[in-house]
Amino acid sequence: MTPVFLVLTPKKMSEIINKVEQSGLITLNLEDYYNEDKRVFIDLKENLYEGFILRERDFRAFVKSHDWSQYQDCRIAIDITTDAIVPAWAFMLVAAAVSTYAKTVIKGSLEDLNKYLFTEALQKIDLTEFQDKFVIVKGCSNRPVPESTYVELCTLLQPVVKTLSYGEACSKVPLYKRRTNY
Repeated sequence: MTPVFLVLTPKKMSEIINKVEQSGLITLNLEDYYNEDKRVFIDLKENLYEGFILRERDFRAFVKSHDWSQYQDCRIAIDITTDAIVPAWAFMLVAAAVSTYAKTVIKGSLEDLNKYLFTEALQKIDLTEFQDKFVIVKGCSNRPVPESTYVELCTLLQPVVKTLSYGEACSKVPLYKRRTNY
């Protein structure tokens, strides 16, 4: 038996249409709000006697002699990674010294600092550009975006958007749809 080949040719080549673009969907990528500034963690345990005891005189001498200018324009997180109990004034003393140079100083971990910086960025978003729109919050990211930032963004957008989804246009997860009253 001889094989039969069927060749199909299009009658007319049509142009490719981007239906996602035409749909009016707005994709919001949280990594666009990632702050690129250098982040530094200052661990107070390095300045405790035997890693657990704060000697005020020694601690004050450290704060006075340390070169805080190395933190120029950095984002600083101050905390302690041991179980030592450190008085609040110790964190405040370091903050007072470094804040002259740093852009941001918080008490907490680098993850806490990252959350803080995203919160700061979200507060600057002009929500009017999302008014009555179909918004998709992009899920995958090459930057460390805390889950709490996604939750915070959801609560910011929900009062203004028509719909809110998570993921990509081709595989979105619906989160919210405004009800319409007739």
